[in-house]
Amino acid sequence: MRLRIALLLVGLAALPASGQSPPPQPLTVAYEQFTLANGLNVILHRDTSVPVASVNVWYHVGSANERPGRTGLAHLFEHLMFEGSAHVAEGEFDTLLEAAGATSNGSTDSDRTNYFIDLPANALELTLFLESDRMGYLLETMAPARVDGQRDVVKNERRQSYENRPYGMASIEIDRMLWPPGHPYSWPTIGSMEDLTAASYDDIVAFFEAYYAPNNASLVIAGDIDLARTRAVVEKWFGEIPRGPSVQPAAAPPAVLTEVRRRTITDQVRLPRLYLAWVTPRDYAPGTAALDVAASVLADGKNSRLYRRLVYETQMAQDVTAVQQPAALGGSFLIVATARPGHTIAEIQTVIDEELDRLSREPPQTREMERVLNQIQASFYRSMERVGGFGGKANQMNAYYVAGASPDFFAEDLARYMSLSATDVQAAAMRWLPPDRRVELIVEPETQR
Repeated sequence: MRLRIALLLVGLAALPASGQSPPPQPLTVAYEQFTLANGLNVILHRDTSVPVASVNVWYHVGSANERPGRTGLAHLFEHLMFEGSAHVAEGEFDTLLEAAGATSNGSTDSDRTNYFIDLPANALELTLFLESDRMGYLLETMAPARVDGQRDVVKNERRQSYENRPYGMASIEIDRMLWPPGHPYSWPTIGSMEDLTAASYDDIVAFFEAYYAPNNASLVIAGDIDLARTRAVVEKWFGEIPRGPSVQPAAAPPAVLTEVRRRTITDQVRLPRLYLAWVTPRDYAPGTAALDVAASVLADGKNSRLYRRLVYETQMAQDVTAVQQPAALGGSFLIVATARPGHTIAEIQTVIDEELDRLSREPPQTREMERVLNQIQASFYRSMERVGGFGGKANQMNAYYVAGASPDFFAEDLARYMSLSATDVQAAAMRWLPPDRRVELIVEPETQR
């Protein structure tokens, strides 16, 4: 389940003499927002609960901004951004942060590349200097040899994560089957080996110049910060970086499945596995929250429908999962089940289809809705306690902003789930999970010779 994360700032007044709790105050996350002259959007949030902060940068570029024949460049740049810049020698980026007690990481998906640094609050200026230097001055030291070194690292990552991992190629095959040829989601974020090899140094420089500019980025700083001083430091280190060219957002026609697309592939695995996938709405669109709940009703926990039938009662499956995966240009719903020895994919698929049909005909029971919504709400609130990391509120504020919402979209986001009825979930399953318009991929063990 994809849950939104936030910080709950609920000012609970003292209990009245009657012992009854007053109604909770609105869920809000206070922030300041401004834009530098070069186009960098900056969002600041003060949270003094602990003396730490998080610096979170999103570049509004992902694999969807690539083109066939030159895939994998967005992810390659995620690696290159840690390899030094004009005023930071190779290897010094991490050394300086570690000496200050900070940690850093990054990730790439189809729609964005993000970088975060979690730090003691007193290391904020060092962090902003390092972040600004690689935004504005990376190309001054990005020699062909350094690019080739990271190109080899990414190729090895592809081998480890896809080609040599059990069932690793399934996700690549599903995307090829789910999205039409040429659709930005039809190729993997990591790229193909052929494209990574073919990309020239000039291709890579041009990609950086097109997308890694302040006007195509957003910066969130959250934590134990002084707002006025932080704004001044941001202006000091980022203000002189030149504006880049205007960037047109990635676009694609809606993907529509009109049939069942089936394929069987083999892998060096012991047990067969079934993947069922559907095209679903884009992130935050109507239906996505209901599909999150449907995934949980079907396969989240031992009390879920598919787990109970496939893993516990019949013991046909080793495991079963379901997840709704929304993105900016469209989403997908995925059910995955691994067969136990002595059982077939056909048996498992029959049970899955029975439960999908049941969910389309009958809304979830009250106890199922209560279980799922309680879990969503509890997970939402637990996640609110962190400012940093991939799951912290700095990253979520950036996500809300990039999606076109207010950085303080937390209350509205949670309300998308808490306002759902059982019939909303039933309607979403009926609308988006039909048995005659989906992808069916089977991974079979390679024949032993």
